[in-house]
Amino acid sequence: MRYNSGAGRPIGTSSSTDDPNAQIAAKLKALYQSVQEEAIPTRFLDLLEKLDAAEQHSTLQGRSALQGRE
Repeated sequence: MRYNSGAGRPIGTSSSTDDPNAQIAAKLKALYQSVQEEAIPTRFLDLLEKLDAAEQHSTLQGRSALQGRE
């Protein structure tokens, strides 16, 4: 007599090819890895540079306003 686990598989067999969760995990891992390896678009990098410049400008203005109060 063979006993089955709650997932319907015989106990003691845990083949990752039969486990739907393992298949989903492997596919998600492959997808995330491919996205991680993609190059960052230059348009996005330009926007980040503009944001950095705006933040630096704002910080400098804030400092000069504080120094003017002293």
